[in-house]
Amino acid sequence: MTSTTEPIGIATLKSQLTGPLFVPGDPGYADEMAGFNAGITSTPAMVVGAANVGDVQAAVRFAAANQLPIGVHATGHGSVMMNEGVTVTTRRMNDVRIDAEARTATFGAGVKWAAVISLAAERGLAPLNGSSSDVGAVGYTLGGGLPVMCRTFGFAADHVKSFDVVTADGELHHVTPESEPDLFWGMLGSQHNLGFVTSMTIGLMAVRSLYGGGIFYAAEHMAAVLHTYREWCADLPDEMTASIGILRLPPLPDIPEPLRGKTVAHVRIAYVGDADQGAKLIAPMREAAPSIIDMVGEMPYSAVDSIHQDPDHPVPFMQNGLLLREFTEETVDALLAVAGADQQIPLVLCDIRQLGGALRRPPAGGNACGGRDAEFSVLALGMLAPPIAAAVPGALATVIGALQPWSTGKTLVNFHGEPGDEADRARAWDDATHQRLLELSRRYDPAGLLRFGHAIGRTAQPRAALVPPQGR
Repeated sequence: MTSTTEPIGIATLKSQLTGPLFVPGDPGYADEMAGFNAGITSTPAMVVGAANVGDVQAAVRFAAANQLPIGVHATGHGSVMMNEGVTVTTRRMNDVRIDAEARTATFGAGVKWAAVISLAAERGLAPLNGSSSDVGAVGYTLGGGLPVMCRTFGFAADHVKSFDVVTADGELHHVTPESEPDLFWGMLGSQHNLGFVTSMTIGLMAVRSLYGGGIFYAAEHMAAVLHTYREWCADLPDEMTASIGILRLPPLPDIPEPLRGKTVAHVRIAYVGDADQGAKLIAPMREAAPSIIDMVGEMPYSAVDSIHQDPDHPVPFMQNGLLLREFTEETVDALLAVAGADQQIPLVLCDIRQLGGALRRPPAGGNACGGRDAEFSVLALGMLAPPIAAAVPGALATVIGALQPWSTGKTLVNFHGEPGDEADRARAWDDATHQRLLELSRRYDPAGLLRFGHAIGRTAQPRAALVPPQGR
């Protein structure tokens, strides 16, 4: 790969851009870097508000010529701290096109899932988005993407048809499994280790509606509900994706009164099939304990956010995750011992999602998605808000540590949490996948410019500690 050797000045870069350029102190700089995770405050030396592919290429070539690290910022769900070099923001690259006949969606790097869901639903189709439609579609998919319907259709990355990517030399590649199989394989499941995706085309599912929603249970029934969920999951068909969360809800007015300020168990259901059959399948969970609220029923796919009911506004948070090889009676007891209703911990969510099903079946040619051999995913999340912010890292470590006896030793990239050293980052993949990604990183980014986020190998650098916002 070739690279520019002569330094490029800021004035030259600015003349090449359609979108804006910001440096610290400029009006709009802070707003440009704002994201969903309000616990992250990044202060890169320069921000390029990319309006098109040419802007991304110009920013990458500027970084390469001046030997500066470069990262990408879309919605800010990925919690990436970038306090040096160049950041490319992609929110202006927000085109979405649906091809109903081909059952595909093509979208720009700044598009959130909500836009894709809305347009696809008009054609009776659905993308493989996750629990929140506010997440950026490209970044989510590059991390593998764990869909609401994951057991039925697999990882979101498994259904990518093609993408356009700017590599670290500033070159634009249109990548398909046939045109550049190594780059196609490596980008899907490694996040941004090999380049910046500017546009992506994915397959859509012929799903117009679901039997889905959530059931909330009071704290005194948490143990019974968790143990029932564990037993119930064992025989579920691939058409059923079910998860359970331990929620500690704040006393805020936008939370329904029966849940406000309470610790509850929350079962989430997404069944791709007949509503009557779905009701029969979830009967054991409805019989496990009285519910506070039962919202499960037939629903249009466009209402998919109602299943998990993730926050739809910026919040300061920190998370950590792991994968489990099994979810036994002892696992449940260990989780309750550190995160049950009687524990005083500063975590708002302990999330357990059943895996398996279609997640075990990689597409032809494969990709870099890890976790296919795991049975469950666990994600713990705490809010970085005073006065509990300082206690969140320790509480996350306690929950994750209590579940280590049942861990595969691996994580999902998107649920990994704060990456540590190279050995810690490597836990997102099996050894063979990690080694292949290292080789690809050396090939496509020999200067190590792409060092933010879940970077690996010679590009990997620990990120700065999360700083909780003050005065909240």
